[in-house]
Amino acid sequence: MTDTDSVRVVTVVAAALIREDGAILLTQRPAGKSMAGLWEFPGGKLEAGETPEQALVRELKEELGISIDPTALKPLTFASHSYESFHLLMPLYICRQWTGSISPQEGQETAWVKPEQLASYPMPPADLPLIPLFQQGL
Repeated sequence: MTDTDSVRVVTVVAAALIREDGAILLTQRPAGKSMAGLWEFPGGKLEAGETPEQALVRELKEELGISIDPTALKPLTFASHSYESFHLLMPLYICRQWTGSISPQEGQETAWVKPEQLASYPMPPADLPLIPLFQQGL
């Protein structure tokens, strides 16, 4: 890439929802979406004028039917990955408290996964470097 090449940067925000037993929620990308069938941390794209926390609260309500107090979102790390047509920047938060029961609103599958089992779930390339953080214990 030269200095005159421009790259479209897409910012999405994601959460590692962690239960008391240490299991982490993964959601499966539904058919018809890019990377369908892969497992990921739930979240989505920021909309204009949103902070990452506001976007995550909105996305988790829309996708999973749960309510989260923004103060329950704790920044952990981020992923930065170049795909063929864009570059992904993904802040990842940890959340251990929410209100309501996980209820997939978009027909997606969900799984509660122990950290040592994360690598057995096929995930998008941007998510793969995040797995060791959970396996090292948070």
